Amino acid sequence: MTDSSRYTADQPAGNEVLHAARELRYRMLADPHRPGYHFTIPEDNGHPGDPNGAFWANGRYHLMYLYNHADLGFVWGHVSSADLLHWRHHPYAIGPGDGDVGCFSGGAFLDDDSRAVLSYWGLWEERGICLAFSDDEHYDTWSKSAANPVIASTGRGLTETVDGRGQPLVYGSSDPSQIWTKDGRYYLLTGNLQVLDKLGRADNSPPQQQGDRLYLFVSDDLERWDYLHPFYESRREWTDRSEDNMCPSFLPLPSSESGGGPSGRHLLLFISHNKGCQYYVGTYDTTGDRFIPERHGRMTWCDNAYFAPEALVDGQGRQIMWAWIFDDRPEEVWRPSGWNGMYGLPRSLWLGDDGGLRMAPVEELALLRQGHRSKGAFAVSGGQEVELEQFGRELMELEITVDPGSARRCGVRVCCSEDGREQTTLTYDAEAGELRCDTTRSSLGFGRKVVEAGPLELPPGEALRLRVFVDRSIVEVFANDRQAVARAVYPTLGGRRVRVFAEGGEARVAGAHAWELMPSNPF
Repeated sequence: MTDSSRYTADQPAGNEVLHAARELRYRMLADPHRPGYHFTIPEDNGHPGDPNGAFWANGRYHLMYLYNHADLGFVWGHVSSADLLHWRHHPYAIGPGDGDVGCFSGGAFLDDDSRAVLSYWGLWEERGICLAFSDDEHYDTWSKSAANPVIASTGRGLTETVDGRGQPLVYGSSDPSQIWTKDGRYYLLTGNLQVLDKLGRADNSPPQQQGDRLYLFVSDDLERWDYLHPFYESRREWTDRSEDNMCPSFLPLPSSESGGGPSGRHLLLFISHNKGCQYYVGTYDTTGDRFIPERHGRMTWCDNAYFAPEALVDGQGRQIMWAWIFDDRPEEVWRPSGWNGMYGLPRSLWLGDDGGLRMAPVEELALLRQGHRSKGAFAVSGGQEVELEQFGRELMELEITVDPGSARRCGVRVCCSEDGREQTTLTYDAEAGELRCDTTRSSLGFGRKVVEAGPLELPPGEALRLRVFVDRSIVEVFANDRQAVARAVYPTLGGRRVRVFAEGGEARVAGAHAWELMPSNPF
């Protein structure tokens, strides 16, 4: 049953309901921190706020969002869009009932007959992996499988049983991936946090129970699922023994930003709860039903504030992902505002010529551009700042191309107050080979005061190309299609100045462009 099923067309709304709905919209539109074009949970408590259940069908992108419904518990909200920017709100897809205390993270799959299948973690203790189906025109109504749980837990998020030889066997039964098919059979992955907590945390834990791993299952009918084996080998040179693998997404990686044909590699996106979003690029051995990681990377480095990735492949063959940006406002602040939870920009992901992951904001974001400003070439001496006059906006996209030259560090400061007390600094450190986002002075109020640094090394002669998105309480920066950082910032002084800087030598800016961006969120 969905929330809309409680109402009928002839049931009067009443002035009290109409006025309350209008008042809520007005308050949110006036909120100085509510994003204008990053997807934001429409209301209530989006914590946890994992993006879930993304799929592409009939020319539309469908996205589910986990949130804590004040009256019901954990449900999956549902939106869809034709352009990844403007979202139609559907009735929520799944929630408590039919044996579920609530519905936690999972994925989505479109079968050959256009039936959508949601895989989710049914809560709590002895529940496990569950499925829900929809085949109506707009995917507005969902029914849960009569076979739920299709992978049963014996405890919260794990299953203890025996193998074919009668030996003890433990595997995860939480956070399923999206389903995929091979040779007419269905496949599914489950996460390992609860198994790690039970068997892998102690100093003398078996090596095969330490660190991140996933469990592979197969089915012929979506009702009975058989456990096969761990999906890949966890390696300590990439991740440490404390890291789990949850919220997995496993999809073929395209060969270009615009999609097209597959690259021959797969991308496994996931989180560890302590260190946030990360990924493996590798080969899917379809004969042995195993994944062989060849590259590992992270999307957050100093904490876990970019979290719970979800991805789909669209009709162009693009792989597009979302992640949850931690809100970080204290409850006494967000609760009166009526909302909590926001997502990073949708990113297009593809394989680079060097075998590494490439990432960029989806091209549809250009539809929001208006009020273009530009500045031609100029030099920035070491220790100097150059202000880009009238570039800054509350909602803004900035593109800047810089030859670092002799500068050890160069970059841009956004959301700068006139006196410099508030500013968010985005730096390319040529010496360290890093892209940095410094939020230690982003706000005089709340928010994490950190310096996040992701690896970025530019070969000699390659210019630094930054794309920076400012959306009230969010700053995201993309560099050379190789690296990106997203943080919540919460400026309080209303500063919108933009300043370019260099340290330890001269840098030369080839050009800078800025656009005011039209908000796409309805409220």
